[in-house]
Parts: sequence; C-alpha cells; structure tokens
Amino acid sequence: MVSRKAKRIVDLSGALLERRVLHLKEAASLLNVSEMTVRRDVAEHPDQFGYLGGHIVPAADLDADVPYELARAADSHAAAKREACAHAAKHIGPGDTIFIDCGTTLLSLIDYVPESYSITAVCYALNVAEKLTRRSNTNVVMLGGLYYPSSASFSGASGLETLDHLGINTAFISAAGVDLNRGASCAHFHEAPVKQKVISLAQRSFLVVDSSKIGKLKAAFFAPMDAFSSLITEEGETDIAHAG
Repeated sequence: MVSRKAKRIVDLSGALLERRVLHLKEAASLLNVSEMTVRRDVAEHPDQFGYLGGHIVPAADLDADVPYELARAADSHAAAKREACAHAAKHIGPGDTIFIDCGTTLLSLIDYVPESYSITAVCYALNVAEKLTRRSNTNVVMLGGLYYPSSASFSGASGLETLDHLGINTAFISAAGVDLNRGASCAHFHEAPVKQKVISLAQRSFLVVDSSKIGKLKAAFFAPMDAFSSLITEEGETDIAHAG
C-alpha cells in the first residue's frame, strides 16, 4: 500500500508538472496538510523539489537557473504590489473585458474584483491564467505563441492576432522600470510586442507598479508615459501629466 507521504510526493510532482511554480500555501491546501509538512517533504526530496522565495519549483528548474524572478519577485515588495492592485481594481466594472499583464505585480488584482462581477480577462502568463481559472464569473482568454520560461509567458504572432478580435475595455500593464521622461520598460524583449499591441487597442491603459520601479530603465522599452491614462502605485493614482 502506498503511504500517505509517498502519495503527497506524487501529487506534488503532478501539480508542479501542470503549474511549474506553486506557492507553499497553495501546496499545503492541495495536499491537505500543514505548510510545515510540505516544507519537510520538499527538504527531504532535493532531487525533485526546490524552495525559492515562498514557492516550490521543480529541482531541474533551480539547477538550470530557469525560474526567472517569478518566485523571487512574488515576495519582493509584496505589500506594495497588493496596495497598487487595490487602487487599480477600482477601474474594473461588471461586464468589462480586461487585460492583465505578466509577472507578479498584477496577480493580486484578481483578488480585488468582486465575485458578483462577470468579466472577461485576457492574459498571456501561466501564473495569471492559473489564478483566473479559480475565479467564478470569469471568461479567460489565454494568448498563445512561443512559451518563454524566463517570464512563464507566451508571445508570438498567434497571440497578437488574437488581440485583433478582442474588445478590451481596460488594460493593466506592469513594468520593470518606469522613467518619467523616457517611459515604461521591461527586462524581457518578448513581452514588449504584447504590451504595445494591447495598449494600442484598449480603450484605456493603466501602468501599475510598486514605487521601487520608479526611476529605473530596463533594456526593453515599450511605451512612453503618455500612452497611459495614469500611473498607479501603492501610494495611489497619479495623472500622467503630473507624474513628474
């Protein structure tokens, strides 16, 4: 007979095969055990699992230095990101079609959408899609293309073509750098075409970042500041004209 511990290891491996990154709290809930038990299981199986920034990842990802900032960034400035999302969520209404950018900044946005709101959400990142699918009253549109492990997202012609057939009311865009003169930039070049296409199509776009990103400029520039309706951080919303 398979022991309960052995079954947990199998179930955890299966969950990681599907999701690639799993928060400790989610793993504990999935396995119906305490977080301490999950930590112990992970520590006892270093050949299968790695633990990084509150997240469990396949050991192979750690060895290959693949996990991106996804696990690291999830806990970086987490409170500020949640506060920024709380401000941003005020721009979502019932029946809206929204776009949620990749990364970890906008994950909490989903938590602030009232369950009574029936919405359509467009995304291109696995962590965002996974969380959206657990929400009721939500149609999820996942953009396709080539998968990029560096940001756990998809990008390519097929995803950009899909955007042409969608009517997006509000786009929530994240950035790794915000220079008030130059504009918004990100660390990964494959993200830029998706962000740019969405901004060009959406009725309105909001740049949502925690304030640690202000003053930084990353390699992949994707939009000037005036492309956005406003800048939203944990401190609230700032009109672009007064952002400087």
